[in-house]
Amino acid sequence: MIFPKYQLVGYVGLPGSPALGPLDKDLEKKAATLEKLSKSYAAGRTPQPVMELIAVVAKGSPGKDGLYRGRLADAAIDEYLTVARKHKMLLLLDIQPGRAKILPEVKRLERWLKEPDVGLAFDPEWAVGPGQVPGRVFGHTTGAELDSIASYLSGLVRANDLPEKVFVFHQLSTRIVSNEKALTKHPGVVTIKSVDGIGARIDKLETWGKLTATLPPSVHAGFKLFYTEDARHGPLMTPPQVLALKPHPEFVVHE
Repeated sequence: MIFPKYQLVGYVGLPGSPALGPLDKDLEKKAATLEKLSKSYAAGRTPQPVMELIAVVAKGSPGKDGLYRGRLADAAIDEYLTVARKHKMLLLLDIQPGRAKILPEVKRLERWLKEPDVGLAFDPEWAVGPGQVPGRVFGHTTGAELDSIASYLSGLVRANDLPEKVFVFHQLSTRIVSNEKALTKHPGVVTIKSVDGIGARIDKLETWGKLTATLPPSVHAGFKLFYTEDARHGPLMTPPQVLALKPHPEFVVHE
């Protein structure tokens, strides 16, 4: 069981894109830093570092298929998984689908999702409709759509006799997820809502309060810190400040 034994602490990244998080390069060096950071969030739990790799990234241009997203090369995913395994970290494959449908993008990653130490993250801020462009509007998902992803992952766990699999969905505004109560518990899947509000500490706390108020009973709370964007508004929240949040943020991710 992942919770309550472990405290998950992660870095986000995309190769060659420092603006999207610290996992852009120098993976061995970043892994060592993440290991050290994760210990500062332990608070009586076993720290579990997490590498959250953006495997599908939203784009501002349509691309050849008109779906406004790019896919990371298989070799790059394999490289990150190799480093994650070496350091006994979990690897989360993050999807920003653009105009693509989310479930086909998830299923395309099945080769890795069938591995015992690979989970999934979905960023619906970047899931836009026909005629919309990622970054110009907020994307959207539903509790039913999130539930369909969790159900698929549960099937993989059962069919392949896997340990519990982490499924994270990111949210920075109440309007990004509708009818959240349709997201239910699925055997073998640990679902986490990562609250992604940007800004000063007071603003992040306000967003946290709004988005955890609607937390379904089966969903765990997560919290994101932005090294650049948050720091523009004041000092970055410290581990003790983050761990003082209620409910307990069981996944703390840094971008």
